[in-house]
Amino acid sequence: MDVPPQIGEIALRFAISGRVTGLEPFPGGLINDSFLLETVAEDRTRRYLLQHINSDVFPRPRQVMRNIERVTRHVLARLRAEGVEDPGRRFLTLVPARDGRAWVEDARGEVWRLYDFIEGTRCLVEVETPAQAAAAGRAFGRFQRLLADLPGGPLAETIPGFHDTPERFAALERAIAADPLGRAAGCREEIAEARRLAPEAGAVVAGLASGLLPLRTVHNDCKMSNVLLDGDDDEALCVVDLDTMMPGSVLYDFGDMVRTMTTRAAEDETDLARIQVEPEFFRALVGGYRQGVGDLLVPAEVELLAFAGKLITMELAVRFLTDHLLGDRYFRIHRPRHNLDRARAQFALVRSLEERLPELERLAAAAFAGAGDGDSG
Repeated sequence: MDVPPQIGEIALRFAISGRVTGLEPFPGGLINDSFLLETVAEDRTRRYLLQHINSDVFPRPRQVMRNIERVTRHVLARLRAEGVEDPGRRFLTLVPARDGRAWVEDARGEVWRLYDFIEGTRCLVEVETPAQAAAAGRAFGRFQRLLADLPGGPLAETIPGFHDTPERFAALERAIAADPLGRAAGCREEIAEARRLAPEAGAVVAGLASGLLPLRTVHNDCKMSNVLLDGDDDEALCVVDLDTMMPGSVLYDFGDMVRTMTTRAAEDETDLARIQVEPEFFRALVGGYRQGVGDLLVPAEVELLAFAGKLITMELAVRFLTDHLLGDRYFRIHRPRHNLDRARAQFALVRSLEERLPELERLAAAAFAGAGDGDSG
């Protein structure tokens, strides 16, 4: 695939040195367009990741970039203060534009950014071993701990209501009532399952509103593919894909880790009998998370860690079901009824989490036994 010449022109508007020797599409992203940029200066080759922010998904791309600029500056400063060797390998580093901003805007007003490319890393689409789940838990837990003292107030809410679970259930009811494609009749069991779960949808939203649960800076997309691993082993080096960082609850992040890292089944698995929570993966995940997050969490957060997996899984189930009823407008599909298959798989995972919940709660409590009362650590 040829890279349009205007993208090369955009790259040159960033504060890079040397001459450009390569610019090619970088695979793997599902939302933003990414390109690998290579330069040479004084016989030294350097690579960067150039990205265009998808304004259809992120309608406030400048807010996204201001959030990322604040977070990367703060985390890198924290890592240097802690004496971490090569902090640029442990967190993303933005390359500024030549005008001093953290991004470049093209002729259409679209927003582009440039990161230093972190060499010698790999990422996994799915967790393969408990050790990998532990590494990811450590990485996301450490991410939350490093941001506990982020100055300047909360980040901008770039996607309002992103984890407003009661509103997700309300949106499903509106989709059922509208039923624009006549699909509701084929989803009676899934609709009934969603309605069974609806009374639990507001647990975290209510906890945040009451102050029982602290509002924190969270990642909001905690999956294995958003952790860079050292190319030589399974050590987690760096959390990536920072576009969805917003104020929220750490339970949203941990819940998504449970959803994506405690079962070997795919998100769209059609053999529902294969969808089972594996306690050894949860034990590794929560243990690694405890190591990374330190004593940041308050008791109310610890008590809800296992439940958070159920909450986020049922939220995704409802979102998939809603999108199926409305004609697959949000989640890209690759076969007929793909979003319905995804919803069914997530409901099956909810049921497995419910069956295992007492055991998972004991594992979480054991991992945090002796934890403090909320120091940022």
